[in-house]
Amino acid sequence: MDKPDPDADLKIEIKAIYDEHEGRYGYRRIRDELANRGKKVNHKKVQRIMKELGLKCLVRMKKYKSYKGTVGKIAPNILDRKFTADHPNEKWVTDITEFKLFGEKLYLSPVLDLFNGEIITYTIGSRPTYSLVSMMLEQALERLPEDHQLLMHSDQGWHYQMKKYREALQKRGITQSMSRKGNCYDNSVMENFFGIMKSEFLYFKEFESVEHFKIELEKYIEYYNNKRIKAKLKGMSPIQYRTHAQQVA
Repeated sequence: MDKPDPDADLKIEIKAIYDEHEGRYGYRRIRDELANRGKKVNHKKVQRIMKELGLKCLVRMKKYKSYKGTVGKIAPNILDRKFTADHPNEKWVTDITEFKLFGEKLYLSPVLDLFNGEIITYTIGSRPTYSLVSMMLEQALERLPEDHQLLMHSDQGWHYQMKKYREALQKRGITQSMSRKGNCYDNSVMENFFGIMKSEFLYFKEFESVEHFKIELEKYIEYYNNKRIKAKLKGMSPIQYRTHAQQVA
């Protein structure tokens, strides 16, 4: 009980790094910063000490649970985990994820084309209102050719059950599909994109404010679509792959 804490100095340094970066650093980045200062510490030890000190990274992203029961109409799971598409604008998937930055919540609503993984469009807002989704859909439909056979897939979130949303799809001749209740694997490509964004962008960069985050998010999605190559796209970025496919056709 009376023995001195062998980690006392390390705790002070970890707390100093955490404060210096205003809570943006998680245990891995603090581990890396300690290494930069000549102190090699196992990431599990850093994680344990941060937990003891009550230090948590303030930048968080989690799945937004928008299911509130049946408030409209549930569509069948037509996609059925068939996550490949032979042509652009054949299968789109959408979802909402939640960020927490600087004590504020933000909600991101993107649309992804399963043909090439391209983010067609996205909206971001401080509240998960229907307008977040309706504006996303409006922007996406501006990109949709008149001649199409599009399937639009989502979870059973209340936004996607709304009569206005379903009618907007019907008006453009779009078939609606929904994941089964509580089954995230039915929309795993969208979940995978959120995971990539989390590791390559959210926890990778430093943000000075919410507005700075929004600016950097726009840059990241531009990079993701135009420059980030994928092995399954034959070493091309999503837009390069779409352009190549259209030239070959």
